[in-house]
Amino acid sequence: MKFLALIVLAGLLVVPCHAEDAAATPMHQHESLVAQDSSGTSWQPASGPEFMWMTSARSWMLMAHGELIASYYQSGGTRGVGKGGSTNWLMLMEQHSMGRGTIEFRQMLSAEPLTSPHPGYPTLFQTGETYKGVPLVDYQHPHDVFGELSVRLTYPLAERASWFFYGAPAGEPALGPTAFLHRISAAEDPLAPLGHHLQDSTHIVYGVVTSGLTAGPVKIEGSAFNGREPDESRYNFDFAPLDSWSARVSAAPGRNWVAQYSYGHLVNPEALDPGDVDRQTASIAYNRTFASGYWATTLIWGRNHKAAIDRNPNSYLIESTFNFAEKNYLYTRLELVDKDELDLEGALAARSFRIGSYTFGGVRDVIHNSHGQVGLGVGVTFYSKPSVLDPIYGQNPVSFNVFLRLRPGQMEM
Repeated sequence: MKFLALIVLAGLLVVPCHAEDAAATPMHQHESLVAQDSSGTSWQPASGPEFMWMTSARSWMLMAHGELIASYYQSGGTRGVGKGGSTNWLMLMEQHSMGRGTIEFRQMLSAEPLTSPHPGYPTLFQTGETYKGVPLVDYQHPHDVFGELSVRLTYPLAERASWFFYGAPAGEPALGPTAFLHRISAAEDPLAPLGHHLQDSTHIVYGVVTSGLTAGPVKIEGSAFNGREPDESRYNFDFAPLDSWSARVSAAPGRNWVAQYSYGHLVNPEALDPGDVDRQTASIAYNRTFASGYWATTLIWGRNHKAAIDRNPNSYLIESTFNFAEKNYLYTRLELVDKDELDLEGALAARSFRIGSYTFGGVRDVIHNSHGQVGLGVGVTFYSKPSVLDPIYGQNPVSFNVFLRLRPGQMEM
């Protein structure tokens, strides 16, 4: 908390200044020199593609982006099931100058509570949150209707230096990499990573304030927030005290690179797994643009320290999307994750298992223009696991999904 207090104090001290060399450029343009804003206050490589619509009205800059995916999921092995459904989200942004700085409002909404199957999307070895009062295992939960309702104030201090404040009844603290929903490297994969709850599960919290400083290619920020996971009611706001905290350092050494390290203390994040969690994450994101496409890759490490049981589950992820000949995409996600919440019985109860998940897929746009993109895709996932789990999951389970993806067209770089 001392780290966060220092950042907030520094911001309050520097905001009243009127340095003659301070830039009057809107924040998103200012930061585009080194990085582009993404989920919450996170950064992605500035060279990456942006799929959105943009216009202006009465000196307001208005932006909208999102994604709708209609899928059929078939998880494999003896616990496999098949279900259809839709993952989807819509984000609206409104930005306006305010004195020498800018103000930006964001609203992120999802219809997944209506379009997802029960209890969620079939995903072998996935854990986190609950369904009907019991731990959710082998399913990915749907997202809440309100994913973000936030305001961000920025103030330039010098040509390449800014202070910002971010506040949200629903939003994302400065903890972890860019959320998987918004990562360029994950843009074609409709599935959530198995390491989601060790990396970026705080992309929806109900109550957060963040303050930070940006100086050239470096950003330092801290947050106070409500670290509890959303409950099973997906339509309301699950407010609680802002008793969790986090700090993050990000660097963008060039337009193609962004790295971050973050640390956070979460108070009772899981409803049925009482106890605090200390989370560390580190990530490197890379993007390279070609004449007719791009290649985006992200490497992530995440760890939860569970003091109540003295356990340190780790997660490792590398994912990549290769866009070529404009309309074609190949994607992969390779993970190793320690899972100690599989809700197994007998001698296997409360044990931790190293699970591997290896996804490969492709998408072909059947509609591809500046207004929108409609793509048909397919993905397949293989797994590695300890042999002691064979009687439960089968020896070699294989899962697959087929999907239709809709989103706005790509903005010109």
